[in-house]
Formats: sequence, structure tokens, C-alpha cells
Amino acid sequence: MKFQPQLQPAVLIKRYKRFLADIRLPDNEEITIHCANTGAMTGCASTGDTIWYSTSSNTKRKYPHSWELTQTNQGDTICVNTARANQLAVEAIETGIVRELTGYEQLKTEVRYGDENSRIDILLTSSKHPSCYIEVKSVTLLDEAHQGQGYFPDAVTTRGQKHLRELTKMVQNGYRAVLLFTVLHSGIEKVSPAHHIDPQYSKLLKNAQEQGVEILCYAAQLSNTEVKLVKPIRFIG
Repeated sequence: MKFQPQLQPAVLIKRYKRFLADIRLPDNEEITIHCANTGAMTGCASTGDTIWYSTSSNTKRKYPHSWELTQTNQGDTICVNTARANQLAVEAIETGIVRELTGYEQLKTEVRYGDENSRIDILLTSSKHPSCYIEVKSVTLLDEAHQGQGYFPDAVTTRGQKHLRELTKMVQNGYRAVLLFTVLHSGIEKVSPAHHIDPQYSKLLKNAQEQGVEILCYAAQLSNTEVKLVKPIRFIG
């Protein structure tokens, strides 16, 4: 996924809890931009970090600029726009990067399913295989005390818990179900469930895996011109 038009740099002043951030432009003008991330953003939003933002052509938007990347003082690059995770997953599946998910004839997004009024991020169908339900999650939480260790989630997620229950039910109904972690932090080399943050999510994830839900982790290559999923990395339950 290439950024067009080109991203612009700024310095982070403050991230608000939901959807907004204040930044300082190179000419010292201060503006407010949209932040498409409702998580804790631990380690991704420190005052003084260099950030990169996109600009929408939609003139009706109240906040035309969107925070896309953070470059930390430790030298890591992070894609903080969680809306990009699904786009990257679709692109990687369609181009064959995620080899485990090749061989299907049709890809749909945001399809209603399940018993809890959910929408699956990606649905793959084929006349030759059972349908494959894919839930996509963005991983950006790095444990700096343990080299390369990433965690999901970064806050308690009742929505994520629901998704695990839904995926488990799909397997029980004879379908294929996949939890795809898109790793959008250049410092993360392996992923684990964050039991210390959301023990219920960790418990449900373990049960889902035991029931047959597949766990895939793919790391992104990140720059201020392009972001793309490029390689699988380890999941440690």
C-alpha cells in the first residue's frame, strides 16, 4: 500500500484518548488531526515523536489530516492507523504473500455472520474448500524489556473477546477460521496474547486455538512512502 499523496512529517504534541491528536508542523503551526486508533497506543504516542500524516481529498471532513505513522526515539516505525490493518491484509492475501490463505476464488469484506451480530473482516469462499472466516488484528504493543516481544491487545477488548467466540463457533460449524495478526511495529519479532492486560482474551484465544482456530502473524515493512505485509513471524501462546 503506497501513500498517495505523499505523507507529511510533524511532531506530536498530544494524543487525545479517542480520535484526535495535536501536532506541530515544520513551520511551527499547531493543528489537530484525526487519529484512527481507539486503543491505548502504549509506546506509540509519546510527546516529541516524529509522526507522519496523510491528507484526504474529501473537503467535507472536519479534520482532513490523518495520523498514519510514528517514528519513535528508539528508531522504530509504527503504523498507528488501525484502519490500515484490513487493507494490508486484503492486499497481502490477494498478492499471495499470506501463503496459508491462497487457493480461494472470492474475497469479501465486512460480511455479517455469527450469533453475536458481528461482521467478519475477510471472508474467503471457494467451490472446492469450506469458507474461511478471517478476523484481522493490528499489533503495535512492544515489550521493551524483552527484545522483539509484541503483545495483543494493548487494552481490555470486549469486542475482541466476542470475535474469538464467533471464530470458535465457525470452526465448530465446519468452517475454517483464522485470526490474522498484522504486526505494524518494526521492533516486534514475535507475538503473544497479553494475559497481563486482558486475561479473558488470553483465555478465549487459547480455547479458540484448541478448537481449531488458526493463528497467523505477519510483519509489515514500514516507511513513509509504503506499508505492506512481507513475512510471517512467530506466535507464542
